[in-house]
Amino acid sequence: MSNRGTIRLVGVRIVDGTGAEPVKDGEIVATDGRLTYVGPRRDRPGGPAPVRTVDGGGRTVLPGFFDTHVHATIAIEDGPRSVIADSGSYAAYKTAQRLRATLDAGITTIRDLGGLDHGTQRALAEGLIEGPRARIAVSVLSPTGGHADMTLPNGLLMPVVSGPSLHLVDTDDDVITTVRKLLRSGADVIKVCTTGGVSSPTDQPDDLGVTEHQIRLIRAELDRHSRPRQIAAHAQGTAGILAAIRGGVDSVEHGYEIDQEGIDLMLEKGTWLVPTLSAALRVPDPALVPAYLYEKKVRWSAKARENIAKAIAAGVKIALGTDVGVCPHGRNLLELSHLVELGMTPADAIAAGTANAAELLGLADEAGTLEPGKAADLVVVSGDPLRDISVLADPDSIELVVQEGKVVKDLLPAEEPGLARSA
Repeated sequence: MSNRGTIRLVGVRIVDGTGAEPVKDGEIVATDGRLTYVGPRRDRPGGPAPVRTVDGGGRTVLPGFFDTHVHATIAIEDGPRSVIADSGSYAAYKTAQRLRATLDAGITTIRDLGGLDHGTQRALAEGLIEGPRARIAVSVLSPTGGHADMTLPNGLLMPVVSGPSLHLVDTDDDVITTVRKLLRSGADVIKVCTTGGVSSPTDQPDDLGVTEHQIRLIRAELDRHSRPRQIAAHAQGTAGILAAIRGGVDSVEHGYEIDQEGIDLMLEKGTWLVPTLSAALRVPDPALVPAYLYEKKVRWSAKARENIAKAIAAGVKIALGTDVGVCPHGRNLLELSHLVELGMTPADAIAAGTANAAELLGLADEAGTLEPGKAADLVVVSGDPLRDISVLADPDSIELVVQEGKVVKDLLPAEEPGLARSA
């Protein structure tokens, strides 16, 4: 991504993501894509002359946000027809549109847990398309009849998601061979399903899937390589959550039926929880999804609300993830309001989407907080999200997004007093 010299923001409230008190009349300077100053506004700023100065007029600036659980290539509520009809190059353009909407929502980094491939990841990195930087799983692994198996009882395939993003593994050899192929395909993370799920047609969220033993095999396979990779476990029912944690995954995705034993194990092992409340708490229009999916969603939304609240209260490490694709794209930061609704403070919810998520993805030295030397990923919003977290939920309220020093979204009204800009 190309960068554009030096940009200076002044007159902003800085919430830097470190947990420090906000800076009320702050200044942020970025040069060549890196933050060079974050602190109180200065009368005589040093360093290179800015090519652009923006007076934020008291708006709040935060680190660029992360969404650690997305599916950029799908939109389930578009219906089965879209999976069949929207194929090839058209599907690629739709994915690019969703990625752009995600960036406009204030998300500068994503972890796609099934669907996005290395080609799109590279296109994002090189600036061929605009969207968040991406970590990718490429595909999802489950046993036959599990969460990655969209085969109906009559043998026909339920067109919910595309086939290449799903892999069925039953034997230990299946698991190891598939993991090796995924690494060859550029996977940064291995996504396994230790339980069934809501969107799969022939299983339940409390069915067991990939086993604890097989997770250990995956970990051993990943450890053979010098480049570190993660294991993320789709895990909704209690038994599968425990299997995932004991097997050594880095993150439990969903965790809707986590119990006290699971909470204690996560605290002991430092396992992350990505609760995907945007998907869990949203019951879709029954006319837009299969009947089996609607029925399961109603039951499991209530479980998620109760049990995720307990995990938050216990201090389990939380990173923001939405499961967009299962829920609508482009409203990722609504997840912050759900986290606050279930017991987080606004500051802790912001940390879940910034510093915590960066730590989960191994990017804490690069992004997640506003500190000199880090990538200049910034989000500017009217209002004070520490008082009202919902101001971040509407993508139209995200008025400025800067990614690696490049302004990629700008809704600030140039004519408004106090928002003068100089070039």
